[in-house]
Amino acid sequence: MVRKMSVPPMELVDDKGPHTQMCAVMDGIGKVSMRRALIPEPGDGEVRVKVKWVGICGSDVEVFRGAREPEFISYPTRLGHEVAGVIDKVGPNVIGLKQGDHVALRYVWGAFAEYVICEPFSVKVLPKDLPLIEGSLIEVLPGIIHAAELADISPNKNVLITGQGVSGLIMTQVVRLYSPRNLVVTDLFDEKLALARKYGATHTYKIPHEHADTMEMLQHDFPDGFDVVIPCLLEGEGMVDAINAAAQNGKIVMYGCIGTCRKPVDFFKIHKKRLDILSTEPKRDIDNRRYFDEGLRLVLDGLVNTEEMITHIIPLAEVDRAFQLRNEHKGDTIHVMVDCHQK
Repeated sequence: MVRKMSVPPMELVDDKGPHTQMCAVMDGIGKVSMRRALIPEPGDGEVRVKVKWVGICGSDVEVFRGAREPEFISYPTRLGHEVAGVIDKVGPNVIGLKQGDHVALRYVWGAFAEYVICEPFSVKVLPKDLPLIEGSLIEVLPGIIHAAELADISPNKNVLITGQGVSGLIMTQVVRLYSPRNLVVTDLFDEKLALARKYGATHTYKIPHEHADTMEMLQHDFPDGFDVVIPCLLEGEGMVDAINAAAQNGKIVMYGCIGTCRKPVDFFKIHKKRLDILSTEPKRDIDNRRYFDEGLRLVLDGLVNTEEMITHIIPLAEVDRAFQLRNEHKGDTIHVMVDCHQK
């Protein structure tokens, strides 16, 4: 069975003793509080990570907004999975990883805290000369690289990426390496489109509002639609737009749009166009690790920039303000990083 996202256990307490830490708890829709918890001890086959940086992902924002269904999440809960930190303690029977290693984590949720424990599978050791703040977003690269491979992109294909948030901007950087004929991106904000052009988009289109029909804007330039459509939006209803934008025999690689969709989906259109619709999380653990390695290499080789889109840094003690900021739909707010060891 393939591994899934896990929430490391954390025992909440009322006091502020020497063996406690700060952690963030999502108490309900739009409500985040700072609590105290015991600093966990790594068990057999586990390591403890002193968390430095955690980015606020779009999926965190959806939980904050109450936009996820109960089968996905229930309150109270802990969030945060774009993690970089330092291993500060190693449990029994862990080979290779050691105290002092700089690491990025994947498949660890609930990391808006000072310490978390996890298994080695979730850990990628980073070079110590790579700033940790640039390491936290390596977590998103396995799914993005897998999406690009599934898309079967080649120089004769037109590719559309809808949405240029954090993941969308990284997707643009990765997809350009697959040499599509045209790499077209859309977003609501000029600031994000400017970065997309820098990262290799051949065409950028500013969407007037989040419910706009993409093909109404792009029909003149791309009347046949797109061979590959990769939605990088939060809202599930973006899949309806993606189906409309896909060309005959096209592919939709569903990196985003994993939220609830309440619009009707025209399955006959999918059939008529002969579309393939694919999800992007790797289905085998070995692939997850391979893409983790490849993602780090792209960053170290200077081909993917994980730092330039960071617009705000907020200390963990003010995580509620960080969520309020990230929840605002503005062009000058792209990636909000939470500093988990700034006192």
